[in-house]
Amino acid sequence: MQKILALIVLIIPIYLAGLGIKWMRDAVFGVLVPELHYIWLQFLLGAIFSVLGIAFVGGYILHMEKRNNRVSKKEK
Repeated sequence: MQKILALIVLIIPIYLAGLGIKWMRDAVFGVLVPELHYIWLQFLLGAIFSVLGIAFVGGYILHMEKRNNRVSKKEK
């Protein structure tokens, strides 16, 4: 049950990171999302979503590796 819950918790940031990458790509090519009124705002939100999503997943993986004693002392 815990692994299913962990998977569900990871799906949300992965989705937001993917959405952020899509919004940045669309902003570069000039495709505006109807909910956002400015291209620069779309790109900025996309960058924020991407960074936060990737950081959350990376932090989760690092936490799991520390818990299983697979991280070297230099990285702790």
